[in-house]
Formats: sequence, C-alpha cells, structure tokens
Amino acid sequence: MSSTAIAQHSAPQPEPAATAAPHPGPLQGADAASPRGTYQVRTFGCQMNVHDSERLTGLLEDAGYGAAPDGADATAGEVDVIVFNTCAVRENAANKLYGNLGALRPAKRANPALQIAVGGCLAQKDRATIVEKAPWVDVVFGTHNIGSLPVLLDRAAHHREAQVEILESLEVFPSTLPTRRESVYAAWVSISVGCNNTCTFCIVPSLRGSEKDRRPGDVLAEVRDVVASGATEVTLLGQNVNSYGVEFGDRGAFAKLLRACGEIEGLERIRFTSPHPAMFTDDVIDAMAETPAVMPSLHMPLQSGSDAMLRAMRRSYRSRKFLGILEKVRERIPHAAITTDIIVGFPGETEEDFQQTLDVVEASRFASAFTFQYSIRPGTPAATMPDQIPKAVVQERFERLIALQDRITAEENQRLEGSAVQVLIAEGEGDRDRETHRLSGRAEDNRLVHLSLPADLPEAERPRPGDVVTAVVTRGAPHYLIADSALDLPAWNADPERFSVRRTRSGDAWEARTDPAADAASCGTGSPAPAGPVGLGMPTLRRG
Repeated sequence: MSSTAIAQHSAPQPEPAATAAPHPGPLQGADAASPRGTYQVRTFGCQMNVHDSERLTGLLEDAGYGAAPDGADATAGEVDVIVFNTCAVRENAANKLYGNLGALRPAKRANPALQIAVGGCLAQKDRATIVEKAPWVDVVFGTHNIGSLPVLLDRAAHHREAQVEILESLEVFPSTLPTRRESVYAAWVSISVGCNNTCTFCIVPSLRGSEKDRRPGDVLAEVRDVVASGATEVTLLGQNVNSYGVEFGDRGAFAKLLRACGEIEGLERIRFTSPHPAMFTDDVIDAMAETPAVMPSLHMPLQSGSDAMLRAMRRSYRSRKFLGILEKVRERIPHAAITTDIIVGFPGETEEDFQQTLDVVEASRFASAFTFQYSIRPGTPAATMPDQIPKAVVQERFERLIALQDRITAEENQRLEGSAVQVLIAEGEGDRDRETHRLSGRAEDNRLVHLSLPADLPEAERPRPGDVVTAVVTRGAPHYLIADSALDLPAWNADPERFSVRRTRSGDAWEARTDPAADAASCGTGSPAPAGPVGLGMPTLRRG
C-alpha cells in the first residue's frame, strides 16, 4: 500500500454553492453537546458518494463534532468544519469545486479557525493541485482513506499547514467506519467498492481502484443492524453490484445475497444499483422474481444502442444481449420498472449510431433515464480519441433523446392510471408538496408518487416518513404519478383498496428521531441521522 503525503503552507480560509447540500440537520443541542464545533458535509455525485458522506458525518460526530444547523452561515462564523465530498465523473466537477472553494475564501479570512476539507474522487485525482489552486484548504484526502479525516483535521490545525493524504489502495473497508445515516427508514449498504472494468469514458476505476468485495456475513450483519435501527428498505451498492463475489471466487454470490437479505425479518424492500449488463445472469433474475422483498425495479445502464459505440466504449455486451436481459426480466417480473444511463455524443458517434440508440430506447420502454452529454475526462482513453463530436451536434441529439424518453415515460406512467400502488412515504421528495398538500414517496417499482390524504384524516393518523400508504393512481404525469384517490373518500369510511395507511416501525423510528425529547442516536453503523431528504433507490430522469 502506497500513499502520498504532502504538506502545503495553509493560507488564511469558505461557503459552497447550491449544488452542494449541507448535512440534513443538526442534533438536538448540537452546539452545547459538540465541544469540537460544528460541521457541514457537502456531497457531489453518485450514491457511493452519498453513502461515503454518511460515513464522514459518522466519523466527525464520533470525533466530537456536531452537525451545523440548517442554513448556518460560514461567513458569519457559524460553521467550524466544511467537508466537500467530490465527484470527478462530469466535466464541470472541478469548476464547481473551485467555485465553491473560492466563495469560501472570505469566510476563511474572517475566521482563520474554520477548517475546509476536500475528499472524494476529484481529490483522489487532483491531489496537490487542490491546495495549489486553493491554498486556504486545510485537508485533502482520497477515496481510500476517508477514515483519516478527523486525524488530518487535527494535524492541519496543529501544524498550521494543509495536509494532503492520498492512499493508492483501500486502507480499511469503509463500512467498518462509524456511519451517520441520512435516513432512518431507508439505508444504503455497500457490498463492494472499486471496479474491474475498463470503460473508455470512465475515470472511476483509477480513482476507486479494483473491485473489493465484502464477505457476505459482514454485509448481512450490516443489513440486520440497519433493520434493527428502523429501516425497512435497503439499497445494496456497488460500482458493478452484480459482479459481487468475483474477489472470493463465487460467481453466484450476488443472487445468493439477494435471497439471504430477503430472509431478514422486518426488511420489506430491497433494491440494488448499479449492475453491468455483461455480468447480469439468469440466477439474479430468478432471485429477484422469487424473493418478495426484492422490489420490481432495475437500473440497467445501456450507454449506447450502437454496437460500434459499445465496442469503442469497451462495454462488453451488445444491444441484442441488452434487450434480451430486459425481455427475461419482464418475462419473470412483468410489472418491473427499468431505468438506464445513456451517453450522447461519444467520440465517433454517427447519426446512424445515434439512431440505433433511439431504436433501442423505443424498444426498451424505460421508466426513466439518466441521459448525459459526453464530456472529456482527462486520463481516460476516450479523451484522446479522434472524431470528438461538436457541441451543437451533441446538444441536438441530446434533445431528441430527451423528447423520446419523455414521451415513453409519460406513456408508461399513464398505463398505471387506475392501479393501486404501495407508497413508502419519504422526507423531502417533492418540492411542490406544501403547495398541493400532497405527500410524496416511492412505489415498489421506485416511481415517484405524489398522493393526497382524506380531508378529514385526523392528525394522529397521518402517515409519517417510513409509513406505507395504499392509493390508486389517478394521473400518470411525465415524471411522476398522482394518486388522489383519497380525496373523494371520508377518512372514517375509506375503501382500503383505494386508500389506507400502514403505520410501520420505520415511521415510529422517524417520529422518535424527530422528537426533541428523544436522546440523540449514537454513531454506530445503524444509527439514524438528523432529518433530511433522501432519494430512495434508483435514479430518476436527469436533463443534462
């Protein structure tokens, strides 16, 4: 195991942009109970980063820090430590980071005791460049040593120098670290880190390393722990989640893990992300179909419908295999909602290649899609490929793809009108909920649902985050479902097939956590976090 440890002189010190969200909220009495001060963790990127941020908050709280209150102003000295957990996948990731760091420079001047740390994939990639460009940063740490953050903060304060520590291989599996979970009712559980693939557009393998798998017993122990803490939904995470087991030589390990999770009492919903089509085997489909707790949703990255582009991307499957997987899944799980990732404008993509992507999208009937315009990532093979596509061409194709997928999403949602859905109520899922007086959550197939309650429903019977509501879809909108079946039903005589509320132990746990009189949870693996928004499971449509 090798590392890079560089000490840079630390100049005077920041407040980030809207894209970087602060920690969901403070512990009760955080100021009084946190002798080391307050923190904010601001996260960019994928679900792996979100889960890593849960570990970072757990580490900070274990070290004696407390979450800063919502809206705390760093420029007014209201935050003592700010941590950026960065992403390096998108072209503008570095610009966002340095923009946020620049905005915090006046805060550092005003409060020299403020500490700023930068971690994650961009930190792993840029290393010492960060403190060269932003010398007011105190700590830079990589994807393999997030557990070092508290020590590096102490070292930076003691030496009055920036501390840069980047390990080249994993120091300790991250799930052994203290974790402050973002949600009490839905939990991320990492089953592997790193990636063994060599996709030409992707920088992740060089930043997170080769795949490292956790032992099944460790994974199941963590799942049992979060369920005991109140979670009823778990999302299994891995860079290529279905290749789980490759490190210890069991190609059927992922299917076995799904089945074993399904036997854990109290776990109602199991999701996973993201699988790789080349390694997606029939035993996984069988496990999904035969394990009631595994939800009928699947995120299956396509990237391109052109076999020529898939070869150029080093994606070891072709469009026929991809469509065959979808056919098998729908044969066993007819109501499954399938989502995807698609890259538009990869180097060398012709109009014919793009049309093939449109054809596969039309045939696949995705519930939604993450759609990306290709952007050069320095250090990847694709960055130096000939025939880079002009921005105007990429934009025009991207808009056509969005229009197609929007139509398909709307059509698929409209097909669900009149059907009953089981909605796990979530915190902060819908921006318009206050205006419409609806609640929001995720159906079993992971579609976003906005639902109404009977007008006369007593406050004590209202569903809480973590509770499950049965409702009937009254309208399929382009990117969500509306379930207003309760509006014409009196609460005292509601038809349970059209509207009912099942209060759950997850709802109980959420209520206990938000009770000001409740004792603050510990920072163990399964401990819940302060209140805040959570995206349950698979990605939804992204424009750009």
